[in-house]
Amino acid sequence: MTSIDKAGAFALGDRTVKRLGYGAMQLAGRGVFGPPKDHDAALAVLREAVASGVNHIDTSDFYGPHVTNQLINQAIHPYPEGLTIVSKVGAVRPSDGSWKPALSPEDITSAIHDNLRNLGLEALDVVNLRAGGIHEPSGESITAPLKVLVELKRQGLIRHLGLSNVTPKQLAEAQAITDIVCIQNNYNLVHRHDDDFIDDLAQQGIAYVPYFPLGGFTPLQCDELSKVAASLDATPMQVALAWLLHRSPNILLIPGTCSRGHLRENVKAATLQLPTEALAELDSIRR
Repeated sequence: MTSIDKAGAFALGDRTVKRLGYGAMQLAGRGVFGPPKDHDAALAVLREAVASGVNHIDTSDFYGPHVTNQLINQAIHPYPEGLTIVSKVGAVRPSDGSWKPALSPEDITSAIHDNLRNLGLEALDVVNLRAGGIHEPSGESITAPLKVLVELKRQGLIRHLGLSNVTPKQLAEAQAITDIVCIQNNYNLVHRHDDDFIDDLAQQGIAYVPYFPLGGFTPLQCDELSKVAASLDATPMQVALAWLLHRSPNILLIPGTCSRGHLRENVKAATLQLPTEALAELDSIRR
């Protein structure tokens, strides 16, 4: 199980991570496909993230595919003590750049070995099983692919399991089979469908990791957010991240960027204080 640390960290399985981490998805090429535009810049972002104190990196071998994991390996392997790398399985990227479900036993097993090989690891810290579509859960049973991951965990290839793009019902289905340490769903300042889910997970001591914390491929843009950001001498993205950190102590953030400048802005968001008036303004934003 996971537990909340009042100092602003979170116990993710047997590893303690800072609540603001780094998501590697944007290091791949356009559309999360192919190599990065600037290979050396991608390596520099990863190295600066770790140097800045980030100890939680989110990735997947289907980003690229293989690209982000190979970059992580090249940039920071051998990995510093305390660094937690979280990956996910459940999709593949064919040559046309599309996103295809890959949930058969063969797909899941192959994906785990791809992650291990490209990251240069003997065991993966946390693996999320991705279900549903790109943005929303579909509600189908996840028992079959999850049981494959449980067996691979028994073999020592995985330390902890999480779920991505799932409903509370699917979490309950999974918990009847194995412990779950994190949920990774679409959630941000304006997309709040998981409000009740987040609160329930906090009660259970399970991490909630919002993907698209800054709005995804279309960044968050609204007058209220811009107004609050200007009043705090911060960027709208810093405010959006700070709001998520304030929202619940079990929320872990994985904002992604291929820019060292944006990385520094994101890291500073962890120390941004939101006054009561700003929180009230931000809480009023939703779609």
